[in-house]
Amino acid sequence: MKNNKPVIIFLVKFFATYFLLFGIYSSYLHKNQIKTPLYSCAPITQIVANHTKMVAKWLGYHIYTEQHTKELSIKLMVGGNYTARVIEGCNSVSIIILFLAFIIAFTGSLRATFFYGLFGLFLIYSINILRIIALSLLLYRYPEYQEPLHTLIFPAVIYGLVFVLWVIWVRHFSHHKKKKNA
Repeated sequence: MKNNKPVIIFLVKFFATYFLLFGIYSSYLHKNQIKTPLYSCAPITQIVANHTKMVAKWLGYHIYTEQHTKELSIKLMVGGNYTARVIEGCNSVSIIILFLAFIIAFTGSLRATFFYGLFGLFLIYSINILRIIALSLLLYRYPEYQEPLHTLIFPAVIYGLVFVLWVIWVRHFSHHKKKKNA
């Protein structure tokens, strides 16, 4: 049992943090998403769609956004064509919660955890915006590749980024690294 103590502590901290943050986020969604009479996404999803449109414009592309009238999503239009949508699962909050739960569970100093958490949150959010832009533009140009682009390539980008951030955290900032070298 003594050999398993670090694993058990990690799992307790991870799941406690994950479920706490997920509970807060679920409550936020429950209070901020409107399904009747007209659909309206939570503000964070609207912000992601607006940032997508804004960054696309900075990059020289025109992406138009509008609230979907029949579901909780924001339509992304390229060249007048509905190419993609931003839904709750695309706004990066769930993946940020997963990222934060891991770095909190894999303990580092409070300062390192705070700043690396902020850095990771900003990086994940930013890469997610670029991912949505790329997906929208590629779906406009190559609609026949929707399935592999949406279900394989682009999830691999965001989850791959989180994995790399976790590896960097464990190797350079967590207490695990310090104990290993001591």
